[in-house]
Amino acid sequence: MSDAVIKVDKLSKRYRIGSLRDSRDALRHRLEEWVRSPWRRLKSWRAEHGPATREFWALRDVSFDIKQGEVVGFIGRNGAGKSTLLKILSRITEPTAGRVWMRGRVASLLEVGTGFHQELTGRENIFLNGAILGMTRGEIKQKFDEIVAFSEVEAFLDTPVKRYSSGMYVRLAFAIAAHLEPEILIVDEVLAVGDSQFQKKCLGKMGEVARGGRTVLFVSHNLNAVTSLCSKAVVLKQGRLVFAGAVGDALAFYGASTQVAGCVDFTEYKKNSLLRTLEIHQNGRPTEGVLEPLGDVAFNFSLVLPGKLNQPRLSAAFSNSKGERVFAVGSWLGPRELPPLIGNQTVQICFTMPSVIPGRYTLDISFHDNEAGINEEYYSAGGVEVAETNYLQMMEPAVAELGQLYVRSTVTVLANEKPVLV
Repeated sequence: MSDAVIKVDKLSKRYRIGSLRDSRDALRHRLEEWVRSPWRRLKSWRAEHGPATREFWALRDVSFDIKQGEVVGFIGRNGAGKSTLLKILSRITEPTAGRVWMRGRVASLLEVGTGFHQELTGRENIFLNGAILGMTRGEIKQKFDEIVAFSEVEAFLDTPVKRYSSGMYVRLAFAIAAHLEPEILIVDEVLAVGDSQFQKKCLGKMGEVARGGRTVLFVSHNLNAVTSLCSKAVVLKQGRLVFAGAVGDALAFYGASTQVAGCVDFTEYKKNSLLRTLEIHQNGRPTEGVLEPLGDVAFNFSLVLPGKLNQPRLSAAFSNSKGERVFAVGSWLGPRELPPLIGNQTVQICFTMPSVIPGRYTLDISFHDNEAGINEEYYSAGGVEVAETNYLQMMEPAVAELGQLYVRSTVTVLANEKPVLV
């Protein structure tokens, strides 16, 4: 008999985009729509049957097997289908086609507060989640003190979870999922909500779960975490499985397949994104993503602002071919932060920084404004390759250790074609 605990066979998931109706709407709502106005009926019919309605395959013909005790990472760009796959494996959503066979009790942590009842306290939710996982009350009581200690929310244990912060949600939810001894533990990028110390604590606990012979499925854009925790990895691209194998080979494949381009269109990642494009220049000339090792590099971002922003922050972080974060540039690393930006216009922001040693780098881009509630992040948004030269090869002993660095850069804001040096 096969020792696989998860078998996925030609799994596919389809969504409809552009439709304003659901075929399961109640008859009363349909009659109300019909009576209201001919124009609304026409608009609704066009949305349902017109060219705006189209199919989107989040997953297409995905197949793989996972054996008991394996720790498998799932990597890929935003929109690759990772979260959709985990939702199907967690039985949150049904596939359009294909089959999934799983053996054992499954615990999943896919979104902040998954499975929590908002009106119940933290203490009550521990017992509720345990019951959902099939644990008896006695088993939950046996693990109760460990769960509370790990989550570090003891002072708020009898407070309704609707008053918890997102960090407190994640602490308690992960503690429940990891300590109730499931045969299969599924964790999405939700751990990124916690602070760095808690993330390390969670990774350590997942490693402990794996060493106990249980199976762990882990989605993360933190490739360092994937490398340290996982023995195997699956690479997804546009809903298809493009590589599955040893984690080192998977990361090498993922790095090689990352688009190296001098221009990135952010609307490919998110509809109505505030960030629109990124263009890379060196020595005043546009590039195709391949840079010389000497000469200042400029990253020109264009943004469409919804209104005046008082506390904008834009940053770009770079990871090497091993997935290690090596340095970051940002508006908050300059002499002072970005000034308030006037809304209802297109604004260009330019980072200028010294070039770096040869190698291939992927870019993570983020744009935030806490006051306006803006939080846009784009993992592996593009790539930059710095060419090898004999000059830098001579300096190799001095620059071989990269480390994690913040690089001070010059930031220029171009608004209404008037440059403002920041």
